[in-house]
Amino acid sequence: MTFNMQFGQRWDLHEPDMAPIHLPATIAFLRKHPHDIYLLQEVEKARPGGEQCQPPPNYTELKSALPGYHSVFAYPKVNPDELPFGIALAIFSRWPITAFEAVDLPPAQVPFEFEGERKQPSHRQILKAKTMIAGRELSLLNTHLQAFFMIDASSNDHREQRDLVERSLRQADGPALLGGDFNCAPGEEIVEQFESAGFKTAQNDTITWQRRPYVTDHLFFNQGLVAYECKVIKTDCSDHYPVSCNFTFAQ
Repeated sequence: MTFNMQFGQRWDLHEPDMAPIHLPATIAFLRKHPHDIYLLQEVEKARPGGEQCQPPPNYTELKSALPGYHSVFAYPKVNPDELPFGIALAIFSRWPITAFEAVDLPPAQVPFEFEGERKQPSHRQILKAKTMIAGRELSLLNTHLQAFFMIDASSNDHREQRDLVERSLRQADGPALLGGDFNCAPGEEIVEQFESAGFKTAQNDTITWQRRPYVTDHLFFNQGLVAYECKVIKTDCSDHYPVSCNFTFAQ
């Protein structure tokens, strides 16, 4: 499952930015929909000035609430202009995690206004790890890309983060799975770009973001895996819907 959990903020159609934060509901949702692997985005809520709490509170609570999982977590580089939204990524796996690496994805230099102030975009990241399942190695990648459509721009014109993710895909050795919130608006060619690197998306028809009718969240997989029973799960635990899919190793 890939899930932008929006730091536990519930979905409210009428006042989405004022919806309560209730992490126990997110945890209850994850327990209700058990998966072997969770790729989570926006695990923590950004704080003023880019402050990053240590230990990270939501990740710490998730680890405690999900016994039996191995996990890794990383904050992005600090941005003093960080907006009060979600940051940080985590991977939870029922199998031990090895070769963990957090790779920086520098932001495009496209300043924008937020609440009357000039802001600089934030760094993003891609988490890379490996696990072993029934004697077969699986590469896991988790990312959350910059939302250019929120600042009247397009990732088609600012491809740096996309290209770094594509490079990681082309470097994958053997079966590999990439999940995340790709913040892709209609017309942005992220799916096509990753397909050219040998990775298909598990689904591209059902919307995954409740604020706009966009498919922003994906599970990409290469020819080392076979996908089946893919679905988008409706929930009010976040402004995103998670994408769930079962995979087997290709013969």
